[in-house]
Amino acid sequence: MRVDLFDFDLPEGRIAERPAVPRDSARLLHVGAGGLEDLKISDLPTLLRPRDTLVLNDTRVIPARLLGMRGVVPIEFLLHRRIAPDAWQGFAKPGKRLKTGQTVEFPEGLTGEVVAKDAALVILRFNRAGEALTQIFDRVGHVPLPPYIRRADDAGDRSDYQTMHAAKPGAVAAPTAGLHMTPALVAALYARGVARTHVTLHVGAGTFLPVNVDDTKDHVMHAEWGEIGVAAAAELAATKPRGGRIVAVGTTSLRLMESAAADDGAIAPFSGETSLFITPGYRFKTADMLLTNFHLPRSTLFMLVCAFAGMERAQAAYAHAIKEGYRFYSYGDACLFERAA
Repeated sequence: MRVDLFDFDLPEGRIAERPAVPRDSARLLHVGAGGLEDLKISDLPTLLRPRDTLVLNDTRVIPARLLGMRGVVPIEFLLHRRIAPDAWQGFAKPGKRLKTGQTVEFPEGLTGEVVAKDAALVILRFNRAGEALTQIFDRVGHVPLPPYIRRADDAGDRSDYQTMHAAKPGAVAAPTAGLHMTPALVAALYARGVARTHVTLHVGAGTFLPVNVDDTKDHVMHAEWGEIGVAAAAELAATKPRGGRIVAVGTTSLRLMESAAADDGAIAPFSGETSLFITPGYRFKTADMLLTNFHLPRSTLFMLVCAFAGMERAQAAYAHAIKEGYRFYSYGDACLFERAA
């Protein structure tokens, strides 16, 4: 499909710089069979039914933006994917002049040797490994705010850019729909009889990359590691037989379920990488509803939304959100889509 079909004009200042306080006070656009409904995230329990299952991504964001030096040249290295206990693949800036064998120096004596390059991606082998490497990332790394948030990260982002259910370190971008969850909202969903389960998809830095081709068939998705455990697979398998609906919280949860699902929609335990790229025409096998933030034009995330909701309905929802002043992207508002028939 032509990428320009997913373009739209986003007015200046619509990308949220900070989250709503409290998180569940953010706006929620419900996109259902009855049309569009302007609500709050705290209204979510009224839109779900007893026996529905909410699927949450429990990945934990690591401080993945490292600032170092190669000689006198500043180097920014954005972690993307761990490939060994002491080695990470990532995006270096500037990266064109980095050569295999060169060393980048980071604070606290951390160094990374360039061991491979592949287009925009660079592999650094660090002088620490395992938990020791994770700990030094925690101390010297910066919160990997999306490039669309044009400010430096600060202490508040350490908690703001993390979901309340984050448990498994490895993501370099937050599963942003999950940022809206609060203890009060979880309690209200439980009282409503809505079940929830957790899956893990370690979101990579590739989620920030723009689609720079003219046709979607030419875009390459970067692989991300995910896991659906035995308990989560069992809960998902039980949802529809008991009369419930599967509600994906975020595009990451949805992509992972679709990657693991058989043709008949059955979801077995899964562990491995996925580079699934979903565009209109894709036939969904798992989720009935999708809770997701508002995404940027020409992004793979907006393409997935158009596939799930239908092009016309998704575009109408976004036009309404722009007209009504909804806030976009990671710290912004959300929409709840019912799957197109």
